Amino acid sequence: MTILVTGGAGFIGSHFVERLLGEGYAVHVLDSFHDYYSPQIKRSNLAAVEDHPQFQLVEGDILDRDLVDRMFEEHGYEKVVHLAARAGVRPSIVDPHAYEEVNCRGTLNLLEAAHRIDVKRFVFASSSSVYGNNDKVPFSEMDRVDRPISPYAATKLAGEMLCHAAHHLHGLPIVCLRFFTVYGPRQRPDMAIHKFTRLIDEGEEVPIFGDGSTSRDYTFYEDCVDGIVAAMQSDLRFEIINLGDHRQVPLSLLVELIEASLGKEARRKHLSMQPGDVQTTFADISKAQRLLGYEPRFPIERGVEIFVDWYREHAKLLRPN
Repeated sequence: MTILVTGGAGFIGSHFVERLLGEGYAVHVLDSFHDYYSPQIKRSNLAAVEDHPQFQLVEGDILDRDLVDRMFEEHGYEKVVHLAARAGVRPSIVDPHAYEEVNCRGTLNLLEAAHRIDVKRFVFASSSSVYGNNDKVPFSEMDRVDRPISPYAATKLAGEMLCHAAHHLHGLPIVCLRFFTVYGPRQRPDMAIHKFTRLIDEGEEVPIFGDGSTSRDYTFYEDCVDGIVAAMQSDLRFEIINLGDHRQVPLSLLVELIEASLGKEARRKHLSMQPGDVQTTFADISKAQRLLGYEPRFPIERGVEIFVDWYREHAKLLRPN
């Protein structure tokens, strides 16, 4: 069985690809190596698997319909895990058109190609951002999600709706996974844990947006990969499922944990809240537990330690140009 993974050179994707190869699957990765952050980092993410006999890398864009159609027709993928996206809330406010193109039209290209060859399982990477400023916690898949507060969130919600339409019209089996702030080794340099670790390590000021009381449900990458694998191997017809840690971690505590792991004190700089940022995220994971056997294994205290150890080994490569 050959599995297509879009965005497989990224943070989550590269870890997922390693897991699949370790379990005996053949894997094709489609990745554009977009320069949102250093393509060199993405290439290094795949260094451990690039010579694996069951691995093939295609450098290309999910917006290229001819390429997408040709890959599906030539290889007849049984399963597709769609992780490719333009990521980030704040950049989506600056360039919303790019986010609409990649996250909506790119997803549609894949769904259309998938139903034409009768793909047996399609997994779509959605986001906790679709919940917006939800007052009810923890966030349940049954909650309203019709009030996104950033273009990024709106495109992820649109992706879920395109998935539902493909399932309804063509019977395509799809699981949409709402990721809650995934972190760990290889995390994007612009994400909070990675960015704060670098700034504290280098003695630079750490921007604290708001009073430090904002909170996130941080998900360690291994737990996330467990959930993706379970969704890919499931026989579900159409489901939307949260993947989180089921814990609210205040920003102030996160900084303290990084300080403790680095053995250095942060220079905090308090700033006003940013447009598009939500006050909190908090995943109800009961559905994932019931349908996927999902059980997070890495609490934030342990996960931050693992990340900081990895950061110290890779700091030179990871510094921005």
